[in-house]
Amino acid sequence: MRKIILIGRSGSGKSTLTQVMNKEKIEYKKTQAMEFNNSILDTPGEYLENPRLYTALITASYDCDVIGFIIDSTDERSLYPPSFASVFNKPTIGIITKTDLKSENMEFHKNSLYLAGVDQIFEVSSYNNKGIDDIKSYLKSI
Repeated sequence: MRKIILIGRSGSGKSTLTQVMNKEKIEYKKTQAMEFNNSILDTPGEYLENPRLYTALITASYDCDVIGFIIDSTDERSLYPPSFASVFNKPTIGIITKTDLKSENMEFHKNSLYLAGVDQIFEVSSYNNKGIDDIKSYLKSI
């Protein structure tokens, strides 16, 4: 499986997605520093929330093959600037998490992710495993 960096706001589901993809028990934890777990680099939400920290994300992405932009389906906003994916110069996917929860923001998030420059969007739920196998298949195929 290719290495992926997960980038998203605090609480967007990056760590939970990492745990599910690695077949670990789901336990909430606040990611304080970048953590490699098998082929997944989980990043703190503050790295996206503070534009002055974008360079840390860009530097960390050098060791990864795929960039993953994460958005919580229940979130009312997106922090991804237009064409943000272009600074990474690698395949970039969008991952909309928490799709098991009722959300009226799905089209907004899809549009935001495409505007940010993602190549493909995956809709996932870590609690019922929706979309997890699709992401794994994608990471094996590229």
